[in-house]
Amino acid sequence: MQLLREVGLHTGQELLMMRLWESGPQRQVDLATEFDTDSASMTRTVQRLERAGYVRRVPDPDDRRATRVEPTPASLALRRQVERIWTELERLTVGEMTAEQQRDAIGVLDRIEGNLLGSSTAD
Repeated sequence: MQLLREVGLHTGQELLMMRLWESGPQRQVDLATEFDTDSASMTRTVQRLERAGYVRRVPDPDDRRATRVEPTPASLALRRQVERIWTELERLTVGEMTAEQQRDAIGVLDRIEGNLLGSSTAD
């Protein structure tokens, strides 16, 4: 998405950052599970965000083998930009749809997702 590239993020990285901003530090393994990705992909994503200065990895105080990912103070400016991007994306997505039309569309998309998830487990 072009809007994300303008702030130096790749698609999906903003979702990880939003999770960290809302919930605070998270174990990296838990993030991989939550985002339904493998640990290697999550590691690459976290490394990119770390190089950009938006997150840091710290030892988990409850499990010395685990690492927690936490947002940095520098990421707070990014948060405002990401929120602006998501507001713009929502405006572009729903256009002039009424609230009822939006609910109907979400219902259809939920059903499609359920169908796809159901068929993938049958394979």
